[in-house]
Amino acid sequence: MISIIKNRRIWFVFSGLLIGASIVSLAFYGLRLGIDFTGGALLEISFKGERPAANQVSETLSGFGESVVQSIGEKGVIVRLPPLTDDAHREVLEKIRQSFGEADELRFESIGPIIGKELLDKAVKALAFVFVSIVIYIAWAFRKVSRPISSWTYGVITVITALHDVAVPLGLFSILGKVQNAEVGGAFVAAVLTIMGYSINDTIVVLDRVRENLARSSGTFQEIVERSVRQSFARSINTTMTTLLALVAIYIFGGESVKNFSLALIAGIATGAYSSIFIAAPLLVVWNNRKRR
Repeated sequence: MISIIKNRRIWFVFSGLLIGASIVSLAFYGLRLGIDFTGGALLEISFKGERPAANQVSETLSGFGESVVQSIGEKGVIVRLPPLTDDAHREVLEKIRQSFGEADELRFESIGPIIGKELLDKAVKALAFVFVSIVIYIAWAFRKVSRPISSWTYGVITVITALHDVAVPLGLFSILGKVQNAEVGGAFVAAVLTIMGYSINDTIVVLDRVRENLARSSGTFQEIVERSVRQSFARSINTTMTTLLALVAIYIFGGESVKNFSLALIAGIATGAYSSIFIAAPLLVVWNNRKRR
């Protein structure tokens, strides 16, 4: 097995490219926020006959404001419109059926812009609270570890790897939002929080092994970290693979409503397994080396 710590520059460069691509994508494209955050109405329609083109549906509904139409499956479309009253909602359905024949409404959601902004603010505050809480808790959990680096360092490194793991799905959905009109909403926030929890758990397993080996093993700090990573490697990979198999099955065989959720989890959890081994542990060594200098 190759040395993970000695080859840390390779892993850092690879992660740098991933994060850089995510930042560039977010800077140019941003995220296509769903109605959970921006407000508006969303309808999922299934046509009995031939499905019309997205631009035809958009033109038909032009009287209800600017619309975004996305084709899903073989017969369905998702239509996003400004907030609709009950009467306007019925008029939209009637207009669609008059223009394109019999159609069933599978889903309808409508959220006002004020509520959407409030949900976005709460989501940002929840993420900030999680990061601060992680640093405090890990610093307390590793309080008996003071050499060669302090306990709070483990918390900071855990947060860095969690940010790394969240950045990749954000970049991915920024691109998908541009290419496929993929939106991020409450389910995406839930996926991000799940990714953070999984990533942090995986990172703590590796760092805790370092903590144990520092107390009972001899050798340089780099040798102890390398030994700890090797001891944790199989466990991390096996746990991740079993989780990914379940998520891939959901993505392939699940409905349209869970595809983006499962895709975000697949990207984040795969990245989390990588970062806990190839980023978190090498960062400990880099931090210690700089402290010594």
